[in-house]
Amino acid sequence: MATKRRSRDTARRTGPISWRVRVALGVLFALAVVTVFVTNSLLTDRFTQNTRIRAELRLALYGGNLLSELRRNAIVPQLLARDAALIGALNSGDFSQSTQRLISFVDEIGAASLMLLDKDGRAVAATDRNRLGSQHRNDPYFLNAVRASDTVFTVLRRESGGYSFTYSRRVENQGEVLGAILVEVDLQKFERAWAGISDAVLVTDSAGTIILATEPRWRGLSEAEALKTDPASGAIQRAIQATSDWAALPADAYVKGEAVMRMESRIPFRGWRITSFTTYDSVREKVNGFLALEIMGFAIFLALAFYFLSRKTALRMALFQRESAELRLLNARLQREIAERERVQETLAVAEQTLAQSQKLAALGEMSAAVSHELNQPLAAMKTYLAGARLLLNRNRPEEALSSFQRIDDLITRMGAITRQLKSYARKGGDSLTEVNMNEALASALSMMEPQLKNRHVRITRAIPSLPVKVMGDRVRIEQVMINLLRNALDATQGVKDPEIDIILAAGETATLTVRDNGHGIDNLDALFEPFYTTKKPGEGVGLGLAISSGIVHDLGGRLTARNAEGGGAVFEMQLPILTNDTEIEAAE
Repeated sequence: MATKRRSRDTARRTGPISWRVRVALGVLFALAVVTVFVTNSLLTDRFTQNTRIRAELRLALYGGNLLSELRRNAIVPQLLARDAALIGALNSGDFSQSTQRLISFVDEIGAASLMLLDKDGRAVAATDRNRLGSQHRNDPYFLNAVRASDTVFTVLRRESGGYSFTYSRRVENQGEVLGAILVEVDLQKFERAWAGISDAVLVTDSAGTIILATEPRWRGLSEAEALKTDPASGAIQRAIQATSDWAALPADAYVKGEAVMRMESRIPFRGWRITSFTTYDSVREKVNGFLALEIMGFAIFLALAFYFLSRKTALRMALFQRESAELRLLNARLQREIAERERVQETLAVAEQTLAQSQKLAALGEMSAAVSHELNQPLAAMKTYLAGARLLLNRNRPEEALSSFQRIDDLITRMGAITRQLKSYARKGGDSLTEVNMNEALASALSMMEPQLKNRHVRITRAIPSLPVKVMGDRVRIEQVMINLLRNALDATQGVKDPEIDIILAAGETATLTVRDNGHGIDNLDALFEPFYTTKKPGEGVGLGLAISSGIVHDLGGRLTARNAEGGGAVFEMQLPILTNDTEIEAAE
């Protein structure tokens, strides 16, 4: 009896798997399939979105770098067209020093090349000596520059297949056209930089023609022509392509038969657009890595279940263990690939930070000349106050000397505010505007100019309203404009028998500050506010004061004008939007 019972138990253990076990295995398998499907969908959406965001950031960075390079070179022809040495060479026909002068400029400017053409279109000076004597009479950049009064930008297709990007401007003297100056912008350096990334990048002009691209064969084509690919020739190739894209969202485009996501951004320059194509490789690798982990977990669970269910299936268990080992090797390989991808992404982040810092340093270089110019006035005033304090201390009048030291301390505070503007400019974040009392700002500016006014014995006539005249702005920058106007009037009255300066502050539709002198007037009103224009002798000024003042007033929403007075002398007017009660309410809202 006991033997029969043991026989039945043995038959039950070694017989077919019961229906309950089969149902449990079926449920487990269905759960695994649903889990993998849901995980694939969620992770694909998440990683695709992250990849798209990173692609947008990179595209914004590339477009900003292109725009910065174009704008930085746009001002160069205007400055070189006024270079006295180049104008003199075109007038005299002596170009022995012109090439060396252009070479001395090119490294500082950062352009690809510079070239000076005479009125017949012949290259008389060039940073590339091989181009000396070449004829450009019929080239668009020469013809358009001679006909136009402003700087002309030209894009030309080269014989090698690339494009050249040139700013040109005519050189004239007293209304006579002498020639043209050409500045070639080096945009190919961005193509070389893009060649080291996995994305495909292209830049199109307003007509949709590709002018810059990581793929040289794309230049000169439209985007549709560049991305045109032949369909798969066979069913096997089509199946492979469809299988390779299973873990990604629907593709935006195909580059070389590979699915990519397309990102486009507008460059605010002549209708240009920049487009990038990012592959789904990183998305597939990350998603497949997580799916491999899930599959391996379910596989291990099933292996344990089969191990305890039937010890007689040792052969199948051994085979399953081998499959598990292969999955572990696959998982390790995927983990290594993921770690390598993360390392590359970190390297890209460091490169992006380096580019951003380079752009800030370029901005600091642009502002350095202006800030050094603005610091000269406080330094000169400090020197005067120190001399006065030393004299008062020698005469045993320390209380009066303390007043000079207090003014020196105020000047140091002002210099600190000026240098903080340099930091604000490098951040490109814009200055925060506050309420400014023009009466107090004018009093502070006159206090700083007091030593120079006393030394020159200039008669100052002031007409200032009793009520405060308020504007929204930056007080330090407004005082800079006032000091520049007063200093300009003081310089204009040199050699005048009875120098006089009239200062009028009025409040109407705008806050208007008028500074009038009885000097010799202004000879060239058109070039008065241009950088580096000055009538002073070398060493007495660099021609930045009025240019800086005009820029400050323009940034604050006002305007700075100049004219010659009817009775002689010059009149400068600074007009700023006045701050009223309605303006304060809107600002509060």
